[in-house]
Amino acid sequence: MTGYLTTHVLDTARGCPAQGIKIALYRVTGNSHKKIAETVTNADGRTDSPILPTDTFKTGTYELIFFCGDYLRETGQAGEDPLFLDQVPIRFGMSDADAHYHVPLLLSPYGYSTYRGS
Repeated sequence: MTGYLTTHVLDTARGCPAQGIKIALYRVTGNSHKKIAETVTNADGRTDSPILPTDTFKTGTYELIFFCGDYLRETGQAGEDPLFLDQVPIRFGMSDADAHYHVPLLLSPYGYSTYRGS
């Protein structure tokens, strides 16, 4: 297998990369979640290395949890508690053992989107 998984976060409200967002990656099997990685975005809104590198890549269902609340507070975008968006989960499947999967988060205080990137 030569597949791997990368991600990044863009702050669409401010028009810039989102630095300092903690991201956790879980492998999902039925109703079971197993955390397999955790990282933080750098100044470019990216992780310093693939969140799921080639040597540990397996096909299956995964969930990325983006912990956006602290970032939104630090950038003055949070609004009142409770935050509308604090943790953003994205569940997705990877079926090609040799593919590069890229799952970015486009974030604003009151909405987000994602897509399969390249």
